[in-house]
Amino acid sequence: MKKCIALVVLFSVFARAQDTERACDVFSKINNVLQSQHFKPKPIDDSLSVYVFNTIIEELDDNHTLFLQHEYDTLAKHKYRLDDHLKNRDCSFFEDFITVYKTALNRNKSIVEALTDTNLPHTITDTMRYAKKAFPYNKKTETNKKFIRKKMIFDILEDVAKQSKNKDSLKALLPKLFAASKTKITNNYLCRITTLLNPAEGFEHRMYNKFYSTFCNYFDPHSTYFNYSEHNSFVATIASEKYSLGLYVSQNEDEEIIVEEVVPGGPAYKSYKIDKGDQILKLAANDTEYTVSCASMDAITDIVFSDAYRNVVLTLRKKDGTIYSVVLEKTIMKSDDHSVYSYILGNEHPVGYIKIPSFYTAFDYKSLKGCADDVAKEVIKLKKQGIEGLIIDLQYNGGGAMDEVINMAGMFINFGPLSIITNKKRQNNVIKDYNRGMLYDGPMVVVVNSFSASASEFFAGVMQDYNRAVIVGNTTLGKASMQSILPLNDGEDNEDFIKVTIDKFYRVTGQSSQYTGIIPDVALPEFFEELLPRESSMPTAMKNDTLKKRLRFKKMPDVALKKAIALSNQRIATDSLFTTIKTINKRINKLYNEDKPPLPITFDAVFNDVHSIDTLWGDINKIREHENKLIVHSIPHAINTTVTDDDFYNSINEYKQKLLKSDLFVYEGLHVINNIIAIKMQ
Repeated sequence: MKKCIALVVLFSVFARAQDTERACDVFSKINNVLQSQHFKPKPIDDSLSVYVFNTIIEELDDNHTLFLQHEYDTLAKHKYRLDDHLKNRDCSFFEDFITVYKTALNRNKSIVEALTDTNLPHTITDTMRYAKKAFPYNKKTETNKKFIRKKMIFDILEDVAKQSKNKDSLKALLPKLFAASKTKITNNYLCRITTLLNPAEGFEHRMYNKFYSTFCNYFDPHSTYFNYSEHNSFVATIASEKYSLGLYVSQNEDEEIIVEEVVPGGPAYKSYKIDKGDQILKLAANDTEYTVSCASMDAITDIVFSDAYRNVVLTLRKKDGTIYSVVLEKTIMKSDDHSVYSYILGNEHPVGYIKIPSFYTAFDYKSLKGCADDVAKEVIKLKKQGIEGLIIDLQYNGGGAMDEVINMAGMFINFGPLSIITNKKRQNNVIKDYNRGMLYDGPMVVVVNSFSASASEFFAGVMQDYNRAVIVGNTTLGKASMQSILPLNDGEDNEDFIKVTIDKFYRVTGQSSQYTGIIPDVALPEFFEELLPRESSMPTAMKNDTLKKRLRFKKMPDVALKKAIALSNQRIATDSLFTTIKTINKRINKLYNEDKPPLPITFDAVFNDVHSIDTLWGDINKIREHENKLIVHSIPHAINTTVTDDDFYNSINEYKQKLLKSDLFVYEGLHVINNIIAIKMQ
């Protein structure tokens, strides 16, 4: 028996040694690619060590409630040595991280299991303290036990408080509700820990992957590592058709699964219940219920999109606390729900509107269905309707294929340079539009927001530099770089890939929108704008710079544009909705920026805290749902006559027009266009 155990241990040690050897090999290949291909490679030194160490620790234990002080100290000895370990091909440091992390998770699991069999009180004489920086690590296990117990009681009370806005009714049923929520919360705790201990790719490999990705992120936020599964998932996103609930989901900073988008025409949309921002609490499929709070994003995405789950019951919570359930049956979702589309706005002076969700490209070049080609077709349709102005909407457009945006930019200028693309050797390649003439030469507005990035910023920058359009909206993300996905190994059996930043693009003026973003000509307030992610908030983002190279290009007259911009600024200053957004943002900033006082762990205190922002969310939703007096016309014959009675297309049309009528940025863009038209008619 002892020999058998010894063999098992030896085999485990040997397998672990092989894994760490492979890890060093992957690190070496990642570094080779980054050093040879990255736009601005960085040396492997103490700075990298500190960044990787701090980022990993933050990811594993961001609140300092998992590790004990002595465990942190065990890992901290590597804080300034990771670069040396990698240079010496010594990946044994993984042993410390794997062992300490697994030990800490198992310890917390045991604490939670013990608490599940304990009668927890509804009220304790303690408070939940808040701080912008994590508290020091606890030195004793007993201190961690006390915190977990306190946090568990708080989470149970919070779960009860979220079930209704009627405090008195909840208090009357508190013993019963507390017991039910305790079962739910403890199950969630255990489920989350079990998921962390048993990830699909294996505990050790999950740790390796964290280090690989963080290593890449040190060079810039957009360089990252893909394992085989992640690469396949990325490739799968380009599938033209798939069974779907018609939902896109994301995970917020509280690890909640949030509805990111409801796809028009899909099952979720047709339920008329699910809204963007709703939190998914549970999914039931194939006679099994899945608790979302402890499931991974991969698992949730699989249930939402996989053909194996055709009928799904979703339990969701709205921002005001309302909990509801909906039964959805998956259908085949058509690929053109995210394609370019257009409308005509207004009557007296018809203005074309083109929405570009992303700069997608044609994988089958014979089909000519890339973004630029689709935009050209929409422009031709709109011109036939006698439009007097054009709005290009790039809100939430995160970029895409540079070839597409280059082709599209050339449609709206006469001819000339579009951009300067620079590689790691600082070799400049001037991108030009050689075609004289414009597909459309009338007044233009480009609408952007803080989620407009990369190729969207490229297009907006060209239009702004040429005085070709007025840029309306909020400052864009600030990503002026390009990436390429490269395999780490030669041949077909690749298991490791890296997305690496290879180029940076500059405006024709020599300036860059990297880090700073495109500054709109007409700046409009956006909810949460100071809290939204931007390139400037990312610690490893490449900084802004300017090329000495200046290109000769011919700007268009800007007199009408300047007058329209001035009129817009006067209008915005007195607009009640924009003024309200600014006021609400001050309330939001106060909530996030000011220190939150300690919260007593009593039901009354927790209930009041949970519902303290109900009014705020109500005010936000009131503006978001406000419909402007906007006249929207579908383009005659824009939809094939064989599908005009198709419920899918009708649902899409209804949904898109509703969004358009409640879009304040587009509405102001229309005012700007009409001002330009009126000024030119004088």
